Amino acid sequence: MGAGLVALSTLTSLVSRRIGAPLLLVFLCIGLLAGEDGLLGIEFNSGGVAYFIGSLALAIILFDSGFDTPLRSYRIAAGPALTLATVGVVMTSGLVGVAAHYLFGIGWIEGMLLGSIISSTDAAAVFFLLRAGGVRLRERVKATLEVESGANDPMAIFLTTVFVELAAAQNSPGFGASYDFIAAFVQQIGLGLVMGAAGGVAIAMLLNRLRQLDSGLFPITGLASALVVFSLTGLLGGSGFLAAYVAGVVAGNRRLRYAHRIRRFQVGMTWLAQIGMFLTLGLLATPSEFGEIALPAIILALALIFFARPLAVWLCLLPFRFQRRETAFVGWVGLRGAVSIMLAILPVLGGVEDGRIFFNIVFMMVISSLLIQGWTIGLTARLLNMLAPPEPGIVDRMELELPGGAELELVRYRLDPESTVAQGERVPRWARPVLIMRDGRAYSIHSSGPLQAEDQVYLFASPRQIPALDSIYAKPSALNDSSLQGDFFFGGEARFADIARLYGLPPVEDAEMTVAEFVSRELRGHPVAGDRVPVGAVELVVNAVDDHGAVTRIGLVADPAETRIPELSRKAWDFIERIGEKLRALMPYRKAD
Repeated sequence: MGAGLVALSTLTSLVSRRIGAPLLLVFLCIGLLAGEDGLLGIEFNSGGVAYFIGSLALAIILFDSGFDTPLRSYRIAAGPALTLATVGVVMTSGLVGVAAHYLFGIGWIEGMLLGSIISSTDAAAVFFLLRAGGVRLRERVKATLEVESGANDPMAIFLTTVFVELAAAQNSPGFGASYDFIAAFVQQIGLGLVMGAAGGVAIAMLLNRLRQLDSGLFPITGLASALVVFSLTGLLGGSGFLAAYVAGVVAGNRRLRYAHRIRRFQVGMTWLAQIGMFLTLGLLATPSEFGEIALPAIILALALIFFARPLAVWLCLLPFRFQRRETAFVGWVGLRGAVSIMLAILPVLGGVEDGRIFFNIVFMMVISSLLIQGWTIGLTARLLNMLAPPEPGIVDRMELELPGGAELELVRYRLDPESTVAQGERVPRWARPVLIMRDGRAYSIHSSGPLQAEDQVYLFASPRQIPALDSIYAKPSALNDSSLQGDFFFGGEARFADIARLYGLPPVEDAEMTVAEFVSRELRGHPVAGDRVPVGAVELVVNAVDDHGAVTRIGLVADPAETRIPELSRKAWDFIERIGEKLRALMPYRKAD
């Protein structure tokens, strides 16, 4: 039965892509259909087993999430993301807790427990929908969402554990206020960070020293070592989930042997973990119990989606000067998923009175989140102009293991009919492919004749050669989408006064300030490709940034009206922004470098 459900889940991915349904919701629904109220009638009532499976699956997902997140993302988004992962989780928990108290008529402790369970965004849902869902976001927004989703689980787990203990003990004699939870929090987070960092270094050293190990065993060794770090940290009283994520970040950003094999293996294991976790939690649910709590649970989910999460995000991002569209999008992409359902098992395991009702309420809220937010991420990204330019032509890239640590990749392009080569231009000698696939047959550059549209070409290249190869094999319009990159372009060293005079922009006090310096000042440092700065009636778009973080190319969108928030929403945001400016004036800021 289990193998059949996993196989069915993988096949339904084809259907979900056609209709645009969030695939994780499909996995959850398959579990429901197979459960005791579903078609197969499988009886599964072990919350302990479900929590165990979910914990291992989440550890695998978090390790892979960290492993695949470059350190550059932390330099870009560490401040806002970690603020959302800590302060944001506490604020969301409190707001939802108050709403739950009045909606369900439960006590304050129970309300805060429910708020804590649903307070964190789900790493599996966010990483899947952003990476596998075909949504290519601006780098700053994408990094903020990914780091937040990977780092906020420990805070939600800690809050849930504290309120489970309070709810279970509130009727016992001697119940009263205690500040032991502060020491427990410091212990969990501190041990999680230390063990994760040490474990990541140890995993990297182990894999690099095992030179006689078969290459096929490297990914298994790496993942098994990550689970050892996760388990050992939990055994010592730390946050195993935080340790797994940090170990992934540390190991993934070090040079590893067979790194491409490890990444490919972990993609498959992460898929399996997500399927297993969502199927198990779907099997554990009993839809016949949802009736009496369905309506208030949906109302609470709407309060979370449209009020609690956006308000918490707006307050947390105030010190970081995010644009209002970026704040609105981050507030919308607050998907809840398997982590919240898994945490909803804890009241049952912890002996909280009527603990099952928490599971049912959270299950309905997660389904509502996946339906409303998961189904509209792409649409919202387009409406708020959060999309980044797509990779123009690359179909696949694979890192090669070469002696001496040389960086080289095997790159595959599908030749676009509008590319310069397909139009008859000669291929430079350095960019000639080593293999050409046409109509299922392989050719060399000498036997293929002229390259044709839809040919698949393979060539070796260093990472720095990729942009030049894009200009040869990719579709030109993919490289010059004015809505994403601008109508006019200039270098970052251009004087802002000259650009302002040419396009009628408001002047600045410093006549010698360059456009790159102006953009960096407005963004408070660390600009990344895709960042936008409104100036008068136009927008400046960062197109390219060098290895040192300096802006080298900027686009100007002459008529950004189509990409702006609708008039009514803009007026509301203007009002909110005025409040924000008053609050921002009370906060200390670090000047841009």
